[in-house]
Order: sequence, then structure tokens, then C-alpha cells
Amino acid sequence: MTALQKKPTSPVAHLSDEDIETLGREVDAIREQVIASRGERDATYIHKVITAQRSLEATSRLVLLVSVFPPAWLLGTTGLALAKILENMEIGHNVMHGQWDWMRDPKIHSTTWEWDSASPSEQWKHSHNELHHTYTNVLGKDGDLGYGIMRVDEDQPWHPFHLGQPLWNFLNACFFQYGIAAYDLKLGKNLRKDRRSDPEFRRIVGATLRKVRRQATRDYLIHPLLSGISAPTTLTANLTANLVRNLWTHSVIMCGHFPEGVETFEYHSIDGETRGQWYLRQMLGSANISGNRLTHLMTGNLSFQIEHHLFPDLPSNRYQEIAPKVQELFDRYGLTYTTGPMYRQVASAWRKVIRLSLPNQVLGSGQPAREDTAPDCVCVPMVAARLASRSQ
Repeated sequence: MTALQKKPTSPVAHLSDEDIETLGREVDAIREQVIASRGERDATYIHKVITAQRSLEATSRLVLLVSVFPPAWLLGTTGLALAKILENMEIGHNVMHGQWDWMRDPKIHSTTWEWDSASPSEQWKHSHNELHHTYTNVLGKDGDLGYGIMRVDEDQPWHPFHLGQPLWNFLNACFFQYGIAAYDLKLGKNLRKDRRSDPEFRRIVGATLRKVRRQATRDYLIHPLLSGISAPTTLTANLTANLVRNLWTHSVIMCGHFPEGVETFEYHSIDGETRGQWYLRQMLGSANISGNRLTHLMTGNLSFQIEHHLFPDLPSNRYQEIAPKVQELFDRYGLTYTTGPMYRQVASAWRKVIRLSLPNQVLGSGQPAREDTAPDCVCVPMVAARLASRSQ
């Protein structure tokens, strides 16, 4: 396994093959300890979170019935944004990872959960669970690495398109749920003439458009109409809550995958990869957010992104518990446990986005990146226009 970034020394050069496999066995041991102790306290936790989220959403929507009064608008909008964040981060994302499948509860199961996001759960689980978590930070294999619209490593070829990546990233943040839906559809590839008529592509496009229509009807038509004279203010409240949810979710994802110190890997570096090497790649290819319990809850415990990438199907409430054990492994094996407060991680990620929008020659980072074909890019405005034309 070779880190792609050109450094004087590799962050894993001091580890032998046997060291890496021993590390893998120690990570497995942590996993087994959690699996053996899953039980009532974990089930109680997720039930409480779901009940709290649904109560908060229902209460906020009731308050917005009188959102014509500014205090009610502020209170209802804040509550609705928090409820949407909780549903996406701590509930939807983690349920669809199968973290609670062991409970055998059909209402809280990865095969039945449909979340409040534009991307249908079936499509998201394929692109996220099956692809991203398998090929974490492998350039050319992990589509989450820059979402096809950003250059995230000096060794990636630079194209003039990348000059706009700070803007693409900002637009992606504002419309994040739609950007993810477009990414799940692989629009950059599938909208080419020779693929548009593919029955499977048309099926998943139809599923996404139906999902978007249901969400828009609920948030931008039904609930505003139910508010009577408060309809205009309820509409702006729903727009604001969705914007806040998108910006927050995007920031959390950026913190876990893009800050300085997170490694990327060459396309062929994982050929013949062992379980220990897979664990090591997850450890080097992720970053955490330090903070209090509220921070961890509102990030869906993705503030422990390193632990999540090691154990994506373990209950999220256990990540804080096992984080010290994981960090001890980092220290003992001479690896860097990348973590920091959210403001610092967000700033670091944005600095990288801006820095890598420029060619290496401008950055003064040595030789230009190797030549390659143009990236398969689809920015959010293009995606929105194409989806709209499909629905007509």
C-alpha cells in the first residue's frame, strides 16, 4: 500500500507486513468486543434518538403554523433544521449502514429505512456502503473523493475546470442532498448519448425524481398550505431548514475526508490488499472532529470518522467508547491520529480545496501532475437543469 501524496517519507514505511497484519488483528479484537456486548442499552439509545427527532420535527412544524410571527418562525425553523440534521446524520446514515440490523426490528433496518434526502436509500447504499467504504480514498475508485468535481491531491491531473472548484464546492454545500443524488446517479457518465436509454439508468432516474417530488411537495406545498396566512413564512422556514441541513452535512463530510493530513492512495495500491492493509488505509484516509457529546450527536457520531471507517456497521453510540482504544493503536504503531475542533477541520478542508484549484506549477510543488483524461465532472447547476428536463 502506497500513499499517493509525495512526501519525503511514507507514513507507513516503518511498518513491516507482519506489523500491519498484527495491527489488523488488534482492530478485529476491538470490533469483536463491541459485537459481543451489543444489547439493550444500544437499542434504548437509538429508540430514544428516533423518538426525540420525530417529536422535535412535529413540534417545529406545529410552531411554523403561526410562523407569520417572527419568534415562531425562528423557533420553528431552528427546530426543523435540527430535526432534519438528526434524521440524516445520526439516524438515516447509520441505520442504512446496518448498524441496528442486529435488533431485527423491521422499522429500524437497513433494508426498509427511507431517509429524508433526495437520494433514494437503495442508490445511496450502493454508492456509499459498497463503493466508498470499500475503496476509501483510492483515486479513480472512490467517487466520494472530490465527488468528480474537485481535485483533492497534487498528483491528480489539473484542468482549467478546477479553477472553479471553490465555487463548485460552495454550490455543492448549499444543494448537498441534490449533489449526492446526482453523484449516486453518476450523471457525468450516464447522461452521454450512448447511455441515456439504458433501462437501469432510466429506472434509477425515475426513482430519484419521484423522491425529489415527494420531498418538495411536502416541504414546499403541503406544509405551507396548512399554515394558512403563514404560508409564505412557512415556505421560507422549510427552505432555510433544508439549507442549514445541507451546509452542516457537507461540513461534517468535509471534516472527515478532506483536511490536511488525510492520505489518498494510488489506483493500483490496493491490488491484493489484506485485511490489515484495508484497516490501515481507513485509519490514514479519515479524520476526526473533537468536541462535546452534542457535537458527536449532531454529526451522527461521524466526528469519529476514523472509527466509523474501521467499523461502519457498529452502533454509532459506541464510537466514543472505542476511540481511545483506536488512538492507542495509532500511537503504538507510530501513526498520526488526525483530529481537531470542527472550525479548524473545516478551515483545513477549504484551504485544500482552494489550494488544489491551482496547478502544481503555481503552487510550487514540483513537477506537474501526470497527464490524464479530463475528469468526469458534473456541477450542481448542470445536474439540476438536467434532472428538471427529465421530469418534463
